[in-house]
Amino acid sequence: MTKQFDVVVIGAGPGGYIAAIRAAQLGFNTACIDEWKNEKGGPAPGGTCTNVGCIPSKALLQSSEHFDQANHHFAEHGIEVKGVSMDVAKMVARKNTVVKQNNDGILYLLKKNKITFLHGRGSFVKSTDAGYEIKVAGAAEETIVGKHIIIATGSNARSLPGVPFDEANILSNDGALKMGAVPKKLGLIGSGVIGLEMGSVWRRLGSEVTILEGLPTFLGAVDEQVAKEAHKAFTKQGLKIELGVKVGEIKSGKKGVSVAYTNAKGEAVSLDVDKLIVSVGRVPNTIGLAADAVGLALDERGAIVVDGDCKTSLPNVWAVGDVVRGPMLAHKAEEEGVAVAERIAGQHGHVNFNTIPWVIYTSPEIAWVGRTEQQLKVDGVAYKAGSFPFLANGRARALGDTTGFVKFLADAKTDEILGVHIVGPQASELIAEAVVAMEFKASAEDIARICHAHPSLSEATKEAALAVDKRTLNF
Repeated sequence: MTKQFDVVVIGAGPGGYIAAIRAAQLGFNTACIDEWKNEKGGPAPGGTCTNVGCIPSKALLQSSEHFDQANHHFAEHGIEVKGVSMDVAKMVARKNTVVKQNNDGILYLLKKNKITFLHGRGSFVKSTDAGYEIKVAGAAEETIVGKHIIIATGSNARSLPGVPFDEANILSNDGALKMGAVPKKLGLIGSGVIGLEMGSVWRRLGSEVTILEGLPTFLGAVDEQVAKEAHKAFTKQGLKIELGVKVGEIKSGKKGVSVAYTNAKGEAVSLDVDKLIVSVGRVPNTIGLAADAVGLALDERGAIVVDGDCKTSLPNVWAVGDVVRGPMLAHKAEEEGVAVAERIAGQHGHVNFNTIPWVIYTSPEIAWVGRTEQQLKVDGVAYKAGSFPFLANGRARALGDTTGFVKFLADAKTDEILGVHIVGPQASELIAEAVVAMEFKASAEDIARICHAHPSLSEATKEAALAVDKRTLNF
């Protein structure tokens, strides 16, 4: 007899497993299908984020940061260390352990919430009176029926035309996280989040890193003042960043990879590297979903078409995360997953796209929420700006990390916070206060009047809010 479920979630990445948990909390009989496999062939839920994205990259960033600190900064603290070396195999093994801990944690959460987990690829078969028939192709194929279907199949790395990933010399984010040795020369195409984070990891470990970016501006989505500060810091660290390039022929051989490109001056250049990481964006993953079997509408990018509530073109079929419109961020997927489960229950799930934080986990970290100064100018919004440097922050001095600043943008008339931009130590943690403030439509004055602990990095947030009214106290 075919198993029947109230809700079937296809995909157990951040959007999928969270949607399944919230649906189960709301009393629905829920199943979650996911095909990710670990090295032994067992289930590895968590999607790209847990397996080859957010989690493993942060593990490598942390390891490489320790190595960099020991080599270049411990002496400032009176700590003398000699003969520091990196065991790359052990670093990668630790990363794999962190990934497995997260995989196991998700499996535990699914079991705890009495969710039926099915290991395999989920695809549509047909619509029925009871909902939708879904085939699960795994070790043992089976078919289930769900009244409501939530698609959370994520995204895949985009390759360059005619240059497929071989994960040996030409790497996606997956291969970049599995390198077993430090390449002498490393090339990256794309200076986005993945490019900068992976470039930082291997640069710290000794690689000569060159980043090729097609756009004429660095981090175009980031506030211009923040991007300039970050570019200055990365260049000082040793990352070679070339903007406005046009990539030509890429040849891969036994000795490495050769990249022919035209630089911003129009000159023909050839870059020879041991490994090449390509990070030029991601594409929605609908491979094997059998969307045609039920008439599920996709757009020209291959993304599933949804409305503002994540409803697809089919009744009772929903989609969340990277496979739909909007930023490809794990936390955005999670919020949509919760909202959809609540909408199925007749509640009013809500996701505010204007207060979704963005983070780049380099050193310095970069984080922001809301609109940039460039966007406010284009939108014709009258605004006030205030910033405060970490150089004038006592905790930052004690940490020995004073790069960067906090910047506030507020409405010129109402003082409502329109955007907060941070480049500097622990920006990923500091941005949370700004998200909360904007969600409650706080003014810069509200943050300026709130007591912040001393000494703390968060004082830079308060001082930047004070700067909007030109009344900083410590700068």
